[in-house]
Amino acid sequence: MRIAIIVFDQMTTLDFAGFYEAIPWMLILKAKEEVSWELCSNKEEITDDRGMTIKVKQVYPDLSQFNIVFIPGGLSTRKLRFDIEFISWIQSARNAEYKVSVCTGALMWGAAGLLEGKKATTNPSAYELLEPYCTEVVKARIVRDGNIITSGGASASIDVGLYLIELLTSSDFVQQVQEKMDYPFYRPGQLSDIYV
Repeated sequence: MRIAIIVFDQMTTLDFAGFYEAIPWMLILKAKEEVSWELCSNKEEITDDRGMTIKVKQVYPDLSQFNIVFIPGGLSTRKLRFDIEFISWIQSARNAEYKVSVCTGALMWGAAGLLEGKKATTNPSAYELLEPYCTEVVKARIVRDGNIITSGGASASIDVGLYLIELLTSSDFVQQVQEKMDYPFYRPGQLSDIYV
């Protein structure tokens, strides 16, 4: 299972970090074999919205080679959604088994045309920006419509990571991960399309 984690200038690192903390537990606790993840971007080094610099090995890789593609958010997504080269690259994830986002990362899926006919969510401050891209903006923590999973603001990153783990493993296993992370707020056993 190969996971692409998209990073970009001025992203919100909490959007990325919660998911990044949760997902490796599938490998650490041996729930899934051969789980790997790569930081992917449009450049070799990015700077987040607080000034932290992150080095990236995968620059514009073909996203079709990944099973899961994850996109965090941040204020820069409001402009990045109009970057033709970047959005064309995001479109290469069209056939990924799961497309996941936190916060305004959903705008990237929308700009790439991958939310057409779908329900989705984002940070509450960006509901209006998301509306043109999808059938319905749902005011929920996590929304899954088929193989697209979108989630709310920055702290939802942990929840969507756990949600994906439960989807790929079981509610018993995700409870083990919650204990390891000391995160009691996720509610296993609610893998419906909408997680409130």
